[in-house]
Amino acid sequence: MKVAVLGAAGGIGQALALLLKTQLPAGSALSLYDIAPVTPGVAVDLSHIPTDVDVKGFAGEDPSAALVDADVVLISAGVARKPGMDRSDLFNINAGIVKNLVQKCADNCPKALIGIITNPVNTTVAIAAEVLKKAGVYDKSRLFGVTTLDVIRSETFIAEAKGLNVDDVNVNVIGGHSGVTILPLLSQVEGVSFTDEEVAALTTRIQNAGTEVVEAKAGGGSATLSMGQAACRFGLSLVRGLQGEANVVECAYVDGGSEHAQFFAQPVLLGKQGVEKVLAYGEISAFEANARDSMLETLKGDIELGIDFVK
Repeated sequence: MKVAVLGAAGGIGQALALLLKTQLPAGSALSLYDIAPVTPGVAVDLSHIPTDVDVKGFAGEDPSAALVDADVVLISAGVARKPGMDRSDLFNINAGIVKNLVQKCADNCPKALIGIITNPVNTTVAIAAEVLKKAGVYDKSRLFGVTTLDVIRSETFIAEAKGLNVDDVNVNVIGGHSGVTILPLLSQVEGVSFTDEEVAALTTRIQNAGTEVVEAKAGGGSATLSMGQAACRFGLSLVRGLQGEANVVECAYVDGGSEHAQFFAQPVLLGKQGVEKVLAYGEISAFEANARDSMLETLKGDIELGIDFVK
């Protein structure tokens, strides 16, 4: 497998690259690109780690050399959130970055599975889809918004709150990837129950967890290490699906399969073509149904913003 990371010199990109170097299957290739001139040095640094994963680094304005023959592309390039900013404030800068990088994917690796990490994901995935459509290479089964950070935060916070082994906690997170559009389905977590107050408090904490990190870093950045871990988990799941492993399921923000919005995060079965099947997210509580319905206006507005940006 060849996995390309675009934005590889940034906080998320370096963490993601380190994890991929140590966890990709033997014989894989890891291709790192960033506009920053330090990127080849990041690759050399990683190349000293003793795993059978070949690492190459590319810098400059054009990522084409990094993308040729890529099976999976993970895009984390963009500016980070600072105190007082929400994900929508990132739009004007990051929208243009994603548009340009996805165009290069269309030109150099049109069959690759593309995972969008760059915020605001609710919007940048819609931008990516429109770019791929204009290039005539759009396949909705090959484009993903990476919402895995919401899942791992949910797993962590639930385990902490209930004294569980985090490995035993499984939770679907549906909707989108910002604020009220993030909806953890706490009613489905096996072996535990929550009071109404716990559900409200935990849901709010998961929705605002990114702000928790931004404020704790006191202007020094946003979630990079946890996002790197989340993106690695998702990227490795894409690889496992491509290699034919059965029953690889992750929540992701994808096009199709939802009656709620054009793009919607829910469990997907991954395989050799990317999305093999969008899975039903099951029975939900009255609280969750209300939260889902209440988010849709925001989510659809985010999607429309991305479509309009390209058009």
